[in-house]
Amino acid sequence: MALFSKKPAVRDEVDFSRLPRHIAIIMDGNGRWAKKRGLPRTAGHAAGAETFRTIATYCKDIGLDYLTVYAFSSENWKRPEEEVGTIMSLLKKYLLEAISRMERDKVKMEFFGDLSPLTPELRELCERTREISRHYEGCQVNVCLNYGGRDELVRAAKAFARDCAEGKGDPNHLTEEKFSGYLYSGGVPDPDLIIRTSGELRLSNFLLWQAAYSEFYITDVLWPDFSKEELHRAIASYQSRERRFGGV
Repeated sequence: MALFSKKPAVRDEVDFSRLPRHIAIIMDGNGRWAKKRGLPRTAGHAAGAETFRTIATYCKDIGLDYLTVYAFSSENWKRPEEEVGTIMSLLKKYLLEAISRMERDKVKMEFFGDLSPLTPELRELCERTREISRHYEGCQVNVCLNYGGRDELVRAAKAFARDCAEGKGDPNHLTEEKFSGYLYSGGVPDPDLIIRTSGELRLSNFLLWQAAYSEFYITDVLWPDFSKEELHRAIASYQSRERRFGGV
């Protein structure tokens, strides 16, 4: 099965009665989008933030249960200081707006990743968002922030080892289901569909455990240009596939 869709899919080609339960997105291409327009990379991140807002709201509107986005990886700290600062400023702006609108929108938010390197203000905003979200049902948006898939697995292994040392765990009875509970995504079903924008053909350390049986959709569209129509194409491609999970 090709990763790329072979023909455009319009909204009418999507069966909204059988959507994937969980979609994850690697939001790639902000810098290239800006470069093509002769703009600084920071302008690409600002445009990408608006696209995230649009897509997250739309996923809630169509009844998706979970949306997970790769917002900032543990490797992204290597980027220029100005660019990192812009991303964090955009995150602060988004969280402040989300908090003010959560009662109206009823969108739940969770964060996957090590938040300890963030500023105290950002950590407090993340916690406030989590606390408000506990009162709502419906679409949950998981923001992967200072996240790395390998780091997540190491942290989970350490947590399990501590439980074993304290007599709260038994390595002889460890199952995949139990181990999953130690991940940032504990309690969240694995993504059915992973979308990557900008045409890159790699996971980039994203949801390494959770992606074991995910379907992939790769598009050359840069993230700031990703639209509802492109989301429809991804979902239609997913719905055209037969998922066998290793069976026949």
